[in-house]
Amino acid sequence: MQSIPTAIPDVLILEPRVFSDARGFFYESFNAKAFQEATGLDVQFVQDNHSKSNKGVLRGLHYQIKRPQGKLVRVVQGEVFDVAVDLRKSAKTFGKWVGVHLSAENKKQLWVPEGFAHGFVVLSETAEFLYKTTDYYAPEYERSLLWNDLALEIDWPFKGDPKLAAKDAAAMQLYEAEVFP
Repeated sequence: MQSIPTAIPDVLILEPRVFSDARGFFYESFNAKAFQEATGLDVQFVQDNHSKSNKGVLRGLHYQIKRPQGKLVRVVQGEVFDVAVDLRKSAKTFGKWVGVHLSAENKKQLWVPEGFAHGFVVLSETAEFLYKTTDYYAPEYERSLLWNDLALEIDWPFKGDPKLAAKDAAAMQLYEAEVFP
């Protein structure tokens, strides 16, 4: 596994070692020892999530203000544009974002640490998205940051309006959102 830094040093792109031949391919999608060696992080994942979404669906930008979740995310079918927004008020990168194309084809993964809002938009006809989390889902602490907040200037790779859940359509802008110290 190779770890590639992003413009926000705590957010990492992970590329697994893929073994391909005429039969297909094989790779370890997660190995705790390899993850720790590649990232320098010793995290324990407690929950796996799997979603399927149609083209144009935007999920996020979600975070938990208490019981924050670190997330290791990947796509097993289709393609998404995945975004992490730094909500740590004390960080030099507060309010900055990183975006990465994740697909079944490129097999890249993204490590989104605690203290970040996370979301993605589906670029293919459908996409299946998997993620491991470092804490359990706690709906009472879940918050949503507005996907098109002008203060964030996220360069989403689509035109028009995405398909949103009601909670994401009613999300907060950065200036009014609860953030991390």
